Amino acid sequence: MAGLEVIDVALASLSRAFCSPLARFVQIQGCMICLTLAIGWAFAASVRNKAIRRIKQSINNGNSFAFLCDDISDLEHSAQLNLPAVSVVMPLKGFGEHNMQNWRSQITSLYGGPLEFLFVVESTEDPAYHAISKLISDFQDNVNAKIVVAGLSTTCSQKIHNQLVGVERMNKYTKYVLFLDDDVRLHPGTIGALTAEMVKKPEIFIQTGYPLDLPSGSLGSYCIYEYHMPCSMGFATGGKTFFLWGGCMMMHADDFRKDLYGIMSGLRDGGYSDDMTLAAIAGQHKRLISSPSVAVFPHPLASDLSFSRYWNYLMKQTFVLESYVSKVNWWMNRALFTSHCYLSWGFCLPYLMAAVHIAVALRAPSTSESSLKEAAASSCGPLLASCLLICTLVELISMWNLTKVEVQLCNLLSPEGPQLSLESFNWGLVFLALLVDNFLYPVSAFRSHFSQCINWSGTRYHLKDGKIRKIERLKENASNYTDLGGKHLYGKRMGPPTKSFLSSICRMLAQWYQPKKYDV
Repeated sequence: MAGLEVIDVALASLSRAFCSPLARFVQIQGCMICLTLAIGWAFAASVRNKAIRRIKQSINNGNSFAFLCDDISDLEHSAQLNLPAVSVVMPLKGFGEHNMQNWRSQITSLYGGPLEFLFVVESTEDPAYHAISKLISDFQDNVNAKIVVAGLSTTCSQKIHNQLVGVERMNKYTKYVLFLDDDVRLHPGTIGALTAEMVKKPEIFIQTGYPLDLPSGSLGSYCIYEYHMPCSMGFATGGKTFFLWGGCMMMHADDFRKDLYGIMSGLRDGGYSDDMTLAAIAGQHKRLISSPSVAVFPHPLASDLSFSRYWNYLMKQTFVLESYVSKVNWWMNRALFTSHCYLSWGFCLPYLMAAVHIAVALRAPSTSESSLKEAAASSCGPLLASCLLICTLVELISMWNLTKVEVQLCNLLSPEGPQLSLESFNWGLVFLALLVDNFLYPVSAFRSHFSQCINWSGTRYHLKDGKIRKIERLKENASNYTDLGGKHLYGKRMGPPTKSFLSSICRMLAQWYQPKKYDV
C-alpha cells in the first residue's frame, strides 16, 4: 500500500505540474501539430484525387490508355517518333526480395521514344551484378540496357559516384537523364509522363516524385512509413515544390554535359547526398523543381525489416542534414534540424502528459490520498487529454485518407500489376510508430551532429565542413543487408540482426566519444 501511496503522490504532483501555463501551451501545441499534419495530408489527398478524376474522366471519354497519357492521339506513331531520348541511370547495391520486380517495372516502360537503361554497380562482386545480368539477358531483344562497373568512390558517396559514371556513359543524343533508386517501382507510363512535363515546361530544372511505403507488418516498417508520410505533403503539389527525392530525379542531360552551376563538381567533390546537393543548387539559382501529381510509386518494404534496420536508416536520414554545399545551405539545414527536433518532441510530450491526466482520473475514485483527489477535482487534464484524443483521431483519419487515395492512384497507373490495398495496414502500429519515430528523430539527429560520420553498408564516410573528407571501407564488419529492401550485400544470406535496440543506443552513445571504434 505504501508503494501505491507514493505513486499517488507522484501522480498528483505531475498532474498539477502538467496544468501549469507552460504545460498547457505544450499540450495545445501538440494538438495544433496534429491538426496541421491532418490539414496538410488533406490538401495532398486533394491533389492526388484530381489526378484520379482526370484519369477516370479520360477513360469514360474512350481513352483506355489513360494510365499512359491524357490524350490518346499522343500514342500515334507520328507523335512517338518525335519523343526525346531518355537515359535512365540506376545506381545499384545489393539484391533484395523486391528488386527484381522493381527492375522489371523500370525496363518494361511503355515510353515510345529512344530509351536506354544504365545499371551502375560498384563491382562485379556485387550480387546486383549477377541478378541484373540475368534480367538483361531475358529482355536483350526488347530493351537497350547495359551494366556499367563504376569502381570505388574516392571523393564522394558511392551512390553519387555511380550516378556520375552513368552520366558519363549515357548516349550523346540523350536529352533527359532520369536517376532512379533500385527500390522504385515505376508505372508503365511514368517515364512518358515525366518527359512530357519536361517538354511542356522547359524551365523545369529537376522533376521528382515520392514513394508510397507499404509496411510489411513490423514496427520498423511502420516507423519508416510514418517518417515518410509528413514529407509526402511537399511532393503532392502537382507542380512546383521545394523538396527533392533522390529516388526519382529527371534532369536535362546538357546540364551535366556543361556542368551547369557546377552540379558535376558539386556532387563529385565531397558530395554525400545527391538530392540535398541538387536541391541546394536549385534554390541558390532559383531554378524550378516540379513534382507531377502522378509521380507516386509503390514501395513495398522488406518482410523481415527489423527495428535495428529502421534505426540505421533513420541515422542515415538525419546525417544528411550535416552535409551542405554553401553557407546558405548550412543555415537551411540548421533550420530544418532545429525545427524538426522541436516539433518531434513537441508532438510526443503531450501524450506523456495526457497519460498522466488519464491515470489521475482513473486512480482518484479508488484512492485515499487526498492530494490525488484534489488534483483530479481541480485539474484541466481530462479536457486537454480529450482534445488531444480528438486531434489524434483527425490526424490518423487524414493519414488513412491520403494513403487510400495514393493506393487508388497507383492501382490506376499500373492496371496490369498486382493491385494494392489497405487491408494489411495496422493502424494501432501506425499510431505507435508516430510516437516512436518522433521521439527517436532528435536522438538520431544529435548523434549525427556530434559524430560527423556514418556507416553506409560497410563504407564509413567522415564529413568536414559539410563535405566528405575521408572514406573507410569496412566490409569485414558490414551488415549483410541494407535497411529497407533486405538486400543481400556480402556473403551468405543470414537472418535479421538480433541486436536489441537498447544495445544500439548504447553503441550510439559510446560513438559520440569514440566514433572510429564502433560500427554504426
